[in-house]
Amino acid sequence: MKLYSYFRSSASFRVRIALQIKGLPYDYQAVHLLRGEHRDPAYASMVGDALVPALVTDEGAVLPQSMAIMEYLEELHPTPALLPATPLARARVRGLAQMVACEIHPLNNPRVLKYLTGTLGADEEAKTTWYRHWVRQGLEAFERQLVLLAAERQAAGDSPSVYCWGESPTLADCCLVPQIFNARRFEVPLAGLPLTMAAFDACMALPAFQQAQPSACPDHQI
Repeated sequence: MKLYSYFRSSASFRVRIALQIKGLPYDYQAVHLLRGEHRDPAYASMVGDALVPALVTDEGAVLPQSMAIMEYLEELHPTPALLPATPLARARVRGLAQMVACEIHPLNNPRVLKYLTGTLGADEEAKTTWYRHWVRQGLEAFERQLVLLAAERQAAGDSPSVYCWGESPTLADCCLVPQIFNARRFEVPLAGLPLTMAAFDACMALPAFQQAQPSACPDHQI
């Protein structure tokens, strides 16, 4: 497999985590977003949305969109599992993952920030204020959801979660960790999020997350 990735792309980071958890080898293909390499005809003609990540399967199929890629990997290589066993638990994990991928991330990705400064004329301070506001608000909502799920697990007699859900990392953790990395880059306050940060810390103690982080990518200094 080939993974087209940019080291700071949180969506690419999600997929790198999933690949590491599942122990799947892949060729890393760097696509430098800030240099506009995703708009190069050779790449854009292959990937309809001209974004990263994109996964090229062993059969040559090109898969865009991180959530779809991770679900594909889960179906093809179900162990170690990124989704729990029961339909309800799977829905809980997918809901948490989508809180990051669909609610937090779209408001602070480079395209949006570039539009704020380039087209709308916002200065750097305004851009940073925008970023911190929406990321913090989203993470506070994520924390509230973790509190509700912790109470649900307790009522059901389940053990407390080590990660976002349960005792092993899931799709939710694959999404959360890159978002926290980006939040720290922009100095978003992360106090008052005990369950969220506990899940992050538990993840970062694992080799799979360490090996997928931006500083471990071949293009991190390019």
